[in-house]
Amino acid sequence: MSPAKGILVGKTISQLKGLLAAKEVSAAEVLASHIDQIEAHESDIKAFLSFSFDEARNQANELDKNFDFKANNAQSPLAGVPVAIKDNMCAIGTKTTCGSKILENFVAPYDAQAVVNLRNSGAVILGKTNLDEFAMGSSTENSAFQRTKNPFDTAYVPGGSSGGSAAAVAAGFATAALGSDTGGSIRQPASFCGVVGMKPTYGTVSRFGLVAFASSLDQIGPFGRSVEDVALTLLAIAGHDGKDSTSLKDPYSSASNTKNFPQLTLPFIEGLSKRSPAELLKGTKIGIIKELIGDGIEDGVKESVLSATKLLTSLGAQVEEVSIPHAKYALPVYYILATAEASANLARFDGVRYGLRDLEATDILSMYNETREAGFGAEVKLRIMLGTYALSSGYYDAYYKKAQQVRRLITGDFDRIFANYDLVLSPTAPSTAFKFDEKTGDPLQMYLSDIATIPANLAGLPGISLPCGLAPAASSSGIPANKLPANKLPANKLPVGLQLLGAPLSDALLIKVAYAFEQALKLDCSAPMLANSSVSC
Repeated sequence: MSPAKGILVGKTISQLKGLLAAKEVSAAEVLASHIDQIEAHESDIKAFLSFSFDEARNQANELDKNFDFKANNAQSPLAGVPVAIKDNMCAIGTKTTCGSKILENFVAPYDAQAVVNLRNSGAVILGKTNLDEFAMGSSTENSAFQRTKNPFDTAYVPGGSSGGSAAAVAAGFATAALGSDTGGSIRQPASFCGVVGMKPTYGTVSRFGLVAFASSLDQIGPFGRSVEDVALTLLAIAGHDGKDSTSLKDPYSSASNTKNFPQLTLPFIEGLSKRSPAELLKGTKIGIIKELIGDGIEDGVKESVLSATKLLTSLGAQVEEVSIPHAKYALPVYYILATAEASANLARFDGVRYGLRDLEATDILSMYNETREAGFGAEVKLRIMLGTYALSSGYYDAYYKKAQQVRRLITGDFDRIFANYDLVLSPTAPSTAFKFDEKTGDPLQMYLSDIATIPANLAGLPGISLPCGLAPAASSSGIPANKLPANKLPANKLPVGLQLLGAPLSDALLIKVAYAFEQALKLDCSAPMLANSSVSC
């Protein structure tokens, strides 16, 4: 007899694959359980901008007819797994809005390469998730269409810009999801929503079909409910793509693995469970970034992260304080470089080729101006203007060129650390999730939400955020008490994320250490609407 549909919600990829291989459930039943969960709670969370349920049902039925789940084909690591996609990645025949009015009716004519890889892996695609407009934001409050809410407490933001993807996984709508990370847009919402999120090494996942924000910083990556889920999803979407000039050739092969890091393969991922956390962590040297554990970090967050370092030490890892002297410049450097690249990338949205057009304009210049005025939101306009200013004559050397020079200094800081340490750690974000409208009036406070995540993007490093505890929130309201399973969520507490960063192409090592920590902590920070899960922090 098949398990009840609700019991399938919140399962890991391995658990679903085990049920599918044993023929205890079908792919169609797995999909139906997740659609039921969406229909029950999406009105509260608003994680999605569009759905592709009919296509998903066709995918699931095709798998049930023709796919051998028991064979566990290495080329199909996500067969039958419900997955969501951030709505800045093209998926053929579906709207790709980037959360913006200027692309409200744009239907993608092709698939992003990451989406192609998902389809080839057997994943069942549920739909497109909400985001801050053009991925510019840290709270998903900048979407032109709706505000996504944190499944832990709907009075709080889910983080951003990939807030829809993080919320979809946390709420049990999808087993895994794709996001994009330009300055922390995967890791920060993962922290706020109590899930795992990873930004892989720059160039390991093709950016073809990802609508560009800042091309030297953007990277697609996965969300999941466990480190293993994230690893399996990353393995499915990674790989060289000739259509992306920044794509690394065979990123996880020994040929490109110059520092003898473990290779990210299916046997490697499956082999993690055969070793104890102490075995996995033995001899690992980890640096805790002192600049990111001091002033400006909430006490509850700091306490959770320091407790995590004690656990790592007790398991045999060597944890010492390290310094990134130029980290204090990362935020201003990022907001010069990212806005400059955004200014250039978003120039294509002019009302001529695709997207919104002002039909009442009397001349071409008016059409450009009126289209962009009506189509772009306030935050996008602000960043375009900042970037245009930084690139303008007389200011390029003082701002853009200088920022690139400091970027190199930040990269050099990490190079020196990774000569002696395997990984570094910090809080993922300086706080737990904050309330709606709490920071919208103060852009600097909003930008500071990404202070710990931005350095990895500037240096092209892989980074992962995973739950390490709960910390006090200012208040807790939103999901009505009668919707909360008994004793699920400690009062006035929200998830805290631990961030691990590694050297370029150390993605497998990062996953190994994150997996060991996750297994040792045995923390289940599950959103209240997952009735079959609990919070045990």
